[in-house]
Amino acid sequence: MKLLTRWLFVLFSAAVAVPGDAAHAQGEAVNVLEAVDATLVGGKVVMRARFTQPLKALPANFSVPQPARIAFDVPDATSELKANRQAFSEGDLRSVVTTQVGNRLRLVLNLTSLGSYEAAVNDRLLVVTITPPATRASMSRADNERFAVATPAAPSQAQHALRDVAFRRGEGGVGRIVIDLSDATTGIDIRTQGPNLVVDFQGAEVPERLRKRLDVTDFGTPVKSVSTFPQGSNTRMLIEPTGNWEHSAYQTERQFVVEVKPVVVDPNKLTQGSRGGYTGDKLSLNFQNIDVRSVLNVIADFTDLNIITSDTVQGNITLRLKDVPWDQAFDIIMQTRGLDMRKNGNVLWVAPRDELTTKEKLELESKAQLSDLEAVRTENFQLNYTKAESMIKILTDDKQRLLSRRGSAVIDPRTNQIIVQDIPTRLTQLRQIINTLDVPVRQVMIEARIVEASDNFGRTLGVRLGVPSINSLGNAGGIAIGGNSITAGKLSGQMVPGTTPDMNTDTMSVNLPATRSSTGAQNGQIAFSLFNAGLTRFLNLELNALESDGKGKIISSPRVVTANQAEASIEQGTELPYQSATSSGATAVSFRKAVLSLKVKPQITPDGNVIMDVTVHKDSPGVQTTSGTSIDTKNVVTTVLVENGGTVVIGGIYQQTESSTVNKVPLLGDIPLLGFFFRNTYRTDNKTELLVFITPRIVDDRVTMR
Repeated sequence: MKLLTRWLFVLFSAAVAVPGDAAHAQGEAVNVLEAVDATLVGGKVVMRARFTQPLKALPANFSVPQPARIAFDVPDATSELKANRQAFSEGDLRSVVTTQVGNRLRLVLNLTSLGSYEAAVNDRLLVVTITPPATRASMSRADNERFAVATPAAPSQAQHALRDVAFRRGEGGVGRIVIDLSDATTGIDIRTQGPNLVVDFQGAEVPERLRKRLDVTDFGTPVKSVSTFPQGSNTRMLIEPTGNWEHSAYQTERQFVVEVKPVVVDPNKLTQGSRGGYTGDKLSLNFQNIDVRSVLNVIADFTDLNIITSDTVQGNITLRLKDVPWDQAFDIIMQTRGLDMRKNGNVLWVAPRDELTTKEKLELESKAQLSDLEAVRTENFQLNYTKAESMIKILTDDKQRLLSRRGSAVIDPRTNQIIVQDIPTRLTQLRQIINTLDVPVRQVMIEARIVEASDNFGRTLGVRLGVPSINSLGNAGGIAIGGNSITAGKLSGQMVPGTTPDMNTDTMSVNLPATRSSTGAQNGQIAFSLFNAGLTRFLNLELNALESDGKGKIISSPRVVTANQAEASIEQGTELPYQSATSSGATAVSFRKAVLSLKVKPQITPDGNVIMDVTVHKDSPGVQTTSGTSIDTKNVVTTVLVENGGTVVIGGIYQQTESSTVNKVPLLGDIPLLGFFFRNTYRTDNKTELLVFITPRIVDDRVTMR
């Protein structure tokens, strides 16, 4: 079978390589091919070839799996089509090529992949119905126009659906559409349709939230929009690219990815695109000692390109090429004979390499001479978004001067215009450059959040104890305990019957009261006295206790809007005066800032993120000193990359202070239980935390600060 297929393809290759007998065949033909058309019906491609006379029988036909082709040989027939190659984009059918083989007309159907086909004759029509294969292989490198992914049919009870659609920007400005599928068996068909790219998900549903048009122009990729909507029992995705582009697609498990890449057009390349190797349709050539000009004509007939051959292209060549891309065959011929080409649209000019180089050199010299003789013109350029001073620096930069040798430029600051005097060709280039640069700069709103949280706890316990006495003469005495010794003392004054000694006098022998808390709150006190029946002996006791628990939070949120790559700052606070010495020896009043400030310089990346140089200050007046007021400062300086609308913590400080203090009378303060009356305690536990958040948002003309 492989041998038979190989021989059939050799016959087809010979038909392409030897079209020279067409005139003889045309004289004997009695049936003429008038038109060829194709339509897509129910997923099948129907190709119809209409002749001038009825067909007597079904023409002989055969198929070739690689490259995928179906050929029909119509006896005693010829073609009156304007071109021998008809391009289609219906299903798997890419093109129909007609060629004359003796007295037979051969129709070759070029396919993306070979499935099954049926052919029938209906009077003057040859009808070919092509059914796509159940499974389809991945795209070959030569297939620029179409890519299809199909999988074996899932059971009827399986439900296909789209779960999510996302768009991302890849490296080099690649637009990447990522589709999450419900299962890996979803049939997918992708093709170019006019200027757009169409993706059909066979038998798949799309939820209501995904039925919309995504405008992705701001991503800076060839993709302008992505629309997803139901199409009968299928789901269709319409991708609208702009400019020159090429696409590729791949599937991993339940994720299907379509990539649309920008293509930089090279006029000296036969086929555009970034894919490596050669991408033209394959052909076979077998010639012995044939004129080079004749071989170029064969390639021109195969590709529908217009080739102009210089008279200096001479000589013969022997070729035997089998199943190679036509652009590779063309390149081999050019290299073998020392030729080169220049491409303009679909016209190729072929000449010896030295001849083309000499001609281009003469053209450049002629243009240089004309530029020295050409009359200069004056044109005014009105700038809308760029300052004229900045633009003229670009135009007159000595390292890369955009003006010609005879050109000059001046500015009018009042109207923000540039007046340029130069030759017309250079003015056209300057107009394009100015239109490209004079665009509004994107803006960024940066918001910082400074959160200060505090948690303070304090507890203090103390006691005051006194044992005064009054003798029969009315004099008061007692025991005073203080320092490291016990001494006796007397209290002056008379005791009034029916009263008790004053607790605030010096009658307190043990004086260890509770201290005030850090907040300055007054301690709680409990005092009582014990005395005998004769009011001559007293025991005075005073207990002090305080427990304080405080929590606080301060949120500061400075925000500022600035242009891309332009530094901006905002601040609020107080300027504190202080004395400073001058050079003459006198004193002068200077000021220091204690402010909340934000200084930032953003840079918008091509993929929509923001790089920022950030400086955040949170200063406040501190304690008073002999030299002036101190400043409590908190600041962070960093460079950070944040996604648009995202929030990141750029700094934080956590501080905890624990302390415990005990004051007591030696020895007595250590006595169990009783020692409580001879000591006081003070314990604190303070916590503070500082966090700094930053959030950038790329704004447009509709967004304002709230």
